[in-house]
Amino acid sequence: MSIRITGTGLYHPEHVISNEELVQSLNAYVEQYNLEHAAQIEAGELEALRGSSAEFIEKASGVKRRYVVEKTGVLDPTRLRPYLQEREDDELSLQAEWGVYAAKQAMENAGVSAEDIDVVILACSNMQRAYPAVAVEIQTALGIQGYAYDMNVACSAATFGLKQAYDAIQSGARRVLLVNVEITSGHTNYRSRDCHFIFGDVATASIIEETESKTGFEILDTHLFTQFSNNIRNNFGFLNRSEDAVKDDKQFRQDGRKVFKEVCPLVAKIITQQLQKNQIAPEQVKRFWLHQANASMNELILKLVVGKQKAETDPQLVPIILDEFANTSSAGVIIALHRSQHEVADGEYGVLCSFGAGYSVGAILVQKRVA
Repeated sequence: MSIRITGTGLYHPEHVISNEELVQSLNAYVEQYNLEHAAQIEAGELEALRGSSAEFIEKASGVKRRYVVEKTGVLDPTRLRPYLQEREDDELSLQAEWGVYAAKQAMENAGVSAEDIDVVILACSNMQRAYPAVAVEIQTALGIQGYAYDMNVACSAATFGLKQAYDAIQSGARRVLLVNVEITSGHTNYRSRDCHFIFGDVATASIIEETESKTGFEILDTHLFTQFSNNIRNNFGFLNRSEDAVKDDKQFRQDGRKVFKEVCPLVAKIITQQLQKNQIAPEQVKRFWLHQANASMNELILKLVVGKQKAETDPQLVPIILDEFANTSSAGVIIALHRSQHEVADGEYGVLCSFGAGYSVGAILVQKRVA
C-alpha cells in the first residue's frame, strides 16, 4: 500500500503588513498607554510599556511581513484587531470560505474531484466556532460525501492531521482532504511587544490517497508526541463567561525562551529517532519541512539533526517561508512543502515536522515518488 500526498493548495489574503507598519502601530499604542498611566507608572504601580523596532522583529524571529485578513483594524492603535463583519448562519463562514479556496487548488493539483473524496479534516489551532464543525461546512460547500470533522493540536495540527488521514485510508477511505485554515490575527495580542509580530493568516490544503500511479510523497512513517506544558497557552474558552473571567490571558501568550530551550532538542530527538528507526541517515534527507515558528529554532533543530557543519553549508535543507508569511501555526509546514516540493527528486526523502503548544510534536517521513 502506497499512501501519498498527491496535491497541495495555498490561499492567502491580499492584505500585507510589514514589520515597519506593525511597529508604528504598537509604538503609538505604547506612547498613549504610558501617557495615560503616567502617575501609576511613576508610583511603581504599573510598568511602562516598551516600544519595538522592525530590526528587533527580524532579528528575533526572521519575520519580515505577514498576510492578514484585514489590516486597517490591526494597525489602528485604538483597536488593534481586524475589522470583520459577522455573517448570518446561512452564509458560508470565513474559515470555510478560505478552506474551500485552498481545497479546490489542492484537488486540481491532485487531479481529483469531490466525488473521489471520502473524508474532510479541518486541522488547525484556531476554530471560528465550537459547532457545527467547520469541516462539515467545507465538505458541504464542495459537494463531498462521507464524513468530516475538526481537530486541534495547535501548531502541530497539520502533521497530526496527516496521521489521521493515513489511518483513515488504511481503514478503507479512498482519499482524504486535509485543510488547515489559520486566521490568527483574530487572537493575536497586538498590544504585546513580544507577541504582536509573530502570526499571519493563511489557508492550506492537502490530498492524501492510496495510489501507485500518481506523483506524490509516500508516507513511510509517522510519529506523534505530546507532553503537557504551560509555556504556550491561550485560556479563551466557553467557561470564561461563567467564570466571570477577568484575567488578561484569553489570547496567545508564551514564554519564548523556555519554549526555545525545551522544544528544539525535543524535536531534534524525535526526528533523529524516526530516521534511525527507518535506517535513513540524516544526510539522505533532501528537505526538512519544519514548523515555521522562528528561524533560529529551525536553524538549531537542523544543526542538532545533521550536524553544525552540514547545517551551515546547506541551509536550504530547511526551507523558510516565515519571512513572507510569519508564523501561520498549523499551515506553515504545508506552505513550506507546497513551495519547495519541486526541489525533491524521485526517490529522495523528506521530513515534515511541526511542533507547538501541548507540547506537541508530529513528524511525518516521506519519499518522493514520480509516476
